[in-house]
Amino acid sequence: MSDQPPTQPATADDPLAELGGRPVLLFDGVCNLCNRSVQEIIPRDPTGKIAFAPLQSAIGRALQKRHGFDTDTLDTVILVEGNSVQTKSDAAIRVAELLGWPYAALVLARLVPRSIRNEMYDFVADNRYDWFGRKDRCMVPDEEVSDRFLG
Repeated sequence: MSDQPPTQPATADDPLAELGGRPVLLFDGVCNLCNRSVQEIIPRDPTGKIAFAPLQSAIGRALQKRHGFDTDTLDTVILVEGNSVQTKSDAAIRVAELLGWPYAALVLARLVPRSIRNEMYDFVADNRYDWFGRKDRCMVPDEEVSDRFLG
């Protein structure tokens, strides 16, 4: 059984329809660890395959609602690819896969049972503010990469 909520279909007037299935990584915009992770992904994805949106943004909240997530719970990254949604360690592994070699080697982590991977993910997520700190507001991307960030 999947731990992802049911997916709602996109509509024709959907502002995200123009993404054409381009993956969108939703992340905690005030988390220093999450922001650092996004900053590490950007140069490793020079063609801009992956778009980003803070969970707290209007688009982030809309995508969470569409896919049945509680918009008040900011305890996981969410990767949305068309109607496919992945969270926690599955999302991290899929991002590595999208980045290509050598990062795609992280797919070997799928050999570890999801429950164990997600326990480790949850441990870090539960302690991320204590260990890495948090910002007062979501990061503002610089002009060079701002087109990769959604609303």
